[in-house]
Amino acid sequence: MKGLREQFADTMLDIGRQNEDLVVMVGDISHGILQPFAQSCPGRYFNIGICEPTMVSIAAGMAKQGLIPVTHTIAPFLIERSFEQIKLDFGYQGFAGNFVSVGGAFDYAQLGCSHHCYTDVSLMSHIPNSQVFCPGSASEFDELFRSEYNNGKINYFKLTENPHGVEFDKPILAGKIIQVSEGSDITIIVLGPQLKNAIEANAELEKKHGICVDLLYVHSVKPFDSAKVISSIEKTRCAVVVEELSAHDGIYNLVIRSWNSRDRAEIRQLAINDFVHEYGNYSNLCDVSGLTASNIIKVVIETMRHAKR
Repeated sequence: MKGLREQFADTMLDIGRQNEDLVVMVGDISHGILQPFAQSCPGRYFNIGICEPTMVSIAAGMAKQGLIPVTHTIAPFLIERSFEQIKLDFGYQGFAGNFVSVGGAFDYAQLGCSHHCYTDVSLMSHIPNSQVFCPGSASEFDELFRSEYNNGKINYFKLTENPHGVEFDKPILAGKIIQVSEGSDITIIVLGPQLKNAIEANAELEKKHGICVDLLYVHSVKPFDSAKVISSIEKTRCAVVVEELSAHDGIYNLVIRSWNSRDRAEIRQLAINDFVHEYGNYSNLCDVSGLTASNIIKVVIETMRHAKR
């Protein structure tokens, strides 16, 4: 199965050949896979080096000249380190552009906490005229980027190195949740790569516990499909939100805001509650953060038990 970073390079090459306004800038990563773009689109590929805020400002200058900039590097450096430039140079000036990160929440676990990133989605969501996507597969990124890259907005695509492995037989549309399974006992709302754990949990919940899950998959944080969330929770009256984002401002907040002022429902969250200091690999840090199939099962059962009181 193709990785999202490889798909990013292939998508840039294809669109770059068709649209001469597309310009790609990187922060000293992905050189090898972007060489076909560099060779096919001369003068439209730049390595700015580890000067990420400068890269953002250069991109804003290109946007001002009518070009379509794409900036690409590891998430904490592209978004957290450069947020002032994104806010001022793009947000306040009303320019459009595309930000494509890699690294997920802790895909670079072996390099330590300086390479973790849980707050980028929240930061980008605060900017007016922005859209935020967390695709969990190569095909999702390809469809979302092609449909949105030239829409006059600030688009953020948070790519993962750990795709969920599911290929959907339906269109991937910005702002639309995908229904993975239908059920009436509890809603699980899952973001991006954690779909893999949610599907594993779903299978065991049905087989061993007789729990029928309404499983909703989210790849678009902004715009967010509130209508789908409301429809599901109206049916189940309890939900668990699973996300590789900060517990302080992720899609759980969007779910709560969507349900606000409606009838009572039990809604809980599985997310990253604190700084993760440990080293290891992606799977290790998912375990540390409680982002596992077994923990999803545990929280689902607890949530349903509490909802019945």
